[in-house]
Amino acid sequence: MLRKVTLIEGDGIGPEISEAVKHVFAAANVPVEWEPAIAGLAAIEQYGTGVTQDTLDAIKRNGLALKGPTTTPVGGGHKSVNVTIRKSLELYANVRLAKSMPAIETRYSNVDVLVFRENVEDTYAGVEHWQTANVAQCLKLITRQGSEALIRYAFDQAQTLGRKRVTCVHKANIHKITDGLWLDVFREVAKDFPDIQSDDIIVDNCCMQLVSRPEQFDVLVLPNLYGDIVSDLCAGIVGGLGVAPGGNIGHDCAVFEAVHGSAPDIAGKGVANPTALLLSGIQMLQYMGLVAHANAIMTALIDTLAAGIKTRDLGGMASTMEFAAAISERVQPIQHEATGIMAGSSAQTTHHSVASHATWELRGADVFVNAANGLPKMPEQVGPFTLKLISNRGTKVWPGKTPDILLVDHYRCRYVAESTISRSDVRALVAAIEDAGFEWMHVELLHHADGEAKYSKAQGE
Repeated sequence: MLRKVTLIEGDGIGPEISEAVKHVFAAANVPVEWEPAIAGLAAIEQYGTGVTQDTLDAIKRNGLALKGPTTTPVGGGHKSVNVTIRKSLELYANVRLAKSMPAIETRYSNVDVLVFRENVEDTYAGVEHWQTANVAQCLKLITRQGSEALIRYAFDQAQTLGRKRVTCVHKANIHKITDGLWLDVFREVAKDFPDIQSDDIIVDNCCMQLVSRPEQFDVLVLPNLYGDIVSDLCAGIVGGLGVAPGGNIGHDCAVFEAVHGSAPDIAGKGVANPTALLLSGIQMLQYMGLVAHANAIMTALIDTLAAGIKTRDLGGMASTMEFAAAISERVQPIQHEATGIMAGSSAQTTHHSVASHATWELRGADVFVNAANGLPKMPEQVGPFTLKLISNRGTKVWPGKTPDILLVDHYRCRYVAESTISRSDVRALVAAIEDAGFEWMHVELLHHADGEAKYSKAQGE
C-alpha cells in the first residue's frame, strides 16, 4: 500500500536534488506517493507568503513531508519558511545525525552523534521589542512542558536505538532561571530511564569538546538556539551541511528536510549534491517503519561513495543525476515491507508531567525606564515597595558606586515588598514612577514560590 508524502521541492537546487531522491526511491521500490506542495520564493511570488495554508494542510493530512531547501528573502517582513512550518505544526523536536561516512575526508573518524534540538521555544519564539531608540530586547522563553516534550522524546529514541548516554547541553551557570529550568526538567526525566547514562555539559565546553574529541559523545539534547549552532558544528565535523540529514518531529506529523541552503548560484547546473536530502529521506523511512528500504538505500549510498563516485563538492566529478543513478544501480530493491510509525516515535510516546505545583506569591516588580541623562534618581520607597537595585544591561549600578561602564538609556529598577502584594499595588507603583517624571517601558512581575525567589539577580549583586 502506498503512503502519501508531501513533497516540497523548494528553491534553487531544491528541484534537482528532489528529483535525484525520487529516482533513488523508485529504484528501491519505496511504497510512497509524492504529493507536490510549494513553499519559499514560489509561494511568496504567487501568494505573498512563504508557506500557504494549503501546504500546511497537506502536511497535516499526510502526516509526512520531505522538504528541499527554501529561501527566505532578507528583509521585507517575510517569516522564515522553516520556522513557520515548525511552529505552525508544533514540530517540537529537530533530530540530526552527525555520522562519519566512507570516502568523505574530515579531521575526525568514528563520529556518531545524535542531536536533539528543541524546535519551537527559546529566542526562536521571536518575541522581540524596541525598549528605547538604542535598546532592543529579545525574550528567551523556556517552558517546562516544551522542555519535557523534547527531552523525553530524546530519551525514548535513545532507548529505542540502543544508545547508551544522553548529555544535556545548557548555560545554567549564567542563565540560572531559563537554562536552570531546562536542566531541572532533564534531571527529572532522566530518572525514568535508569538504564541510560545521563550527564550535562555547559554549551561552550561542549563546543570545545566536539572539536577536540567528538567521538566521546553519543546523544546531545539542547534548547533551540544552542541546538541550532551545535548541530551545524556537528555537521561540519563529519563533512558539512551537504551530508547532514534533518527531521522535525511533532505529535502527529513530521517534516524531513535538507538543512543546507538553496545555493541559487549553482541552480540548474546539475552539480548539486543530493546526499543531505537523501539522508533525510532515509531518516523519514526509518520513522515510517520502512527500515529495510532505509537500510538498502543507505548501503547503496555508502557503496557509491566508497567506489569514489562523488559530486564535486566532495571532490568527485559526478553530476547530480549521475550520482543518483550510481546509487540506484547499487540499490537492492525491497519487494514487501509493512509501513507504520516506528516504535518510540512521538506518535507513540507517553508523556509524564513534571509540572511544578509550587505556591506562587507576587512579591515585587522590575520596572524598566528610559533615562537618557545617566543614572535616574528613582523613588526609593513607594507604598509597600522598596527600591532594591538599579541595573543597566544586567550590571548593578545602584546602590553603591556606579561602575565605570558604558551606560545606555535603559534601566531596570527592582522594587520588592516584604509580603505578598497585588497587581493593583504594581499598577500604583508604575503610576507613582510616571508621576515622578520617569518614562517607564515595561514591567516584569517578581514571584516567590514556596519561599524561594523566582527572579534573577543583577550581575555584581
